[in-house]
Amino acid sequence: MADLKAGNTASLYIHVPFCAGACDYCDFYSIPVMPHDSRPDTYPEAILKEAEIRVQEFGLIHIPTVYIGGGTPSMLGPAGMGRLLSGLGKLWNQGIKAPSEITVEANPESAGEAFLKTCRDKGVTRLSLGIQTFHEPSRSAVHRVGDGALLQERLRLVQDLFGSDFSADLITGLPLQDETILLQDMERLLAYEPGHVSLYALTLEPGTPLASHGTPAERGLPDPDRADALWIAGRDTLEQQGYGQYEVSNFSRPGKEALHNIRYWRMENWLGLGPGASATVIDDAEGRGRRFTVNPDVDAYISWSKRAMSVQDAAGEGLLMEDLDRLTLIKETFLMGFRYRKGPDPGLFRQRFGLDMEACIPDTIACWRNRGLLESEPLALTKGGLLLLDPFLEAAFRELEKKDAIRTGE
Repeated sequence: MADLKAGNTASLYIHVPFCAGACDYCDFYSIPVMPHDSRPDTYPEAILKEAEIRVQEFGLIHIPTVYIGGGTPSMLGPAGMGRLLSGLGKLWNQGIKAPSEITVEANPESAGEAFLKTCRDKGVTRLSLGIQTFHEPSRSAVHRVGDGALLQERLRLVQDLFGSDFSADLITGLPLQDETILLQDMERLLAYEPGHVSLYALTLEPGTPLASHGTPAERGLPDPDRADALWIAGRDTLEQQGYGQYEVSNFSRPGKEALHNIRYWRMENWLGLGPGASATVIDDAEGRGRRFTVNPDVDAYISWSKRAMSVQDAAGEGLLMEDLDRLTLIKETFLMGFRYRKGPDPGLFRQRFGLDMEACIPDTIACWRNRGLLESEPLALTKGGLLLLDPFLEAAFRELEKKDAIRTGE
């Protein structure tokens, strides 16, 4: 990895794979924590060891944002999270420019007052709280831990400690959910004035229990048209309440956008730490990149961290590598960038690839402009166009693949 120039700047994503239980729709790497499981206690030091090695490997002098996700980071408890945040803070005291945003994901059942106060006192600027729904039958249908009363108690606590500097997730299209239930969920959530809301449409990921057992109707899931209508009803409600849609699934009050996620959508460098985490590093001058994913095995990861002492010790250790050639990187830039309401960054695109976006897919751009689904300044999908992101990308990729010059850069 070190042969690629990261520009000495990269965000950090830290994966905490522990969960109280597995939700039926989740396909992230996670493991349930059993009583007396010692792994959450030793995990912060493992992450800090990898952080030390990766920062050295890439010569980082600036980490713009940090996102601690999972899994359920709040399963580390106040002591574990305190050690993790304190250890990261030492990086800022060693000449690295400190992040302007540090986000921690938390689930209500494990985010008590001590944990939340630790986060606030150790520099966390933003909480992301997994609500999903207050509706008990829908929660039970997907084996979501916790209940509606606990959600509201924790929301009050988060509001007291973080003000509006928190985000909450809601999911549409859950089993047994209808528009009335969804709008009740939104009313209850918005009463706590989160600065940011992520509104996700339920996806049946292959291999998850929700996708594997019974027909959608047997599982109480809405048909595709009804599921789409539910999400649109949620979107419209958020916009009526002053939350602007700045990405396919993300809405915020002015100034409360997730800076870390914007770096993903702009395809800026990030390093992923922890089992199951991935990283993308791009050499802007060469227009190529590399992705690596840490082996999703927490036991092997903790064992590795105890013996790794340097970059050389860590070379290739548990990492799945993928080179991103010019065509792949252009595709991914479109894939991520057109999710963002402002579209891909034109200056960064020109810097990396030596051409304008319109030169890559002129026919697709002309067609979607004529349909009123693509704006010119900036080059971005309209509100209606975002609903058709997949067919837009399919058309763009077909056009890209026909152009040898795009592939070779000649």
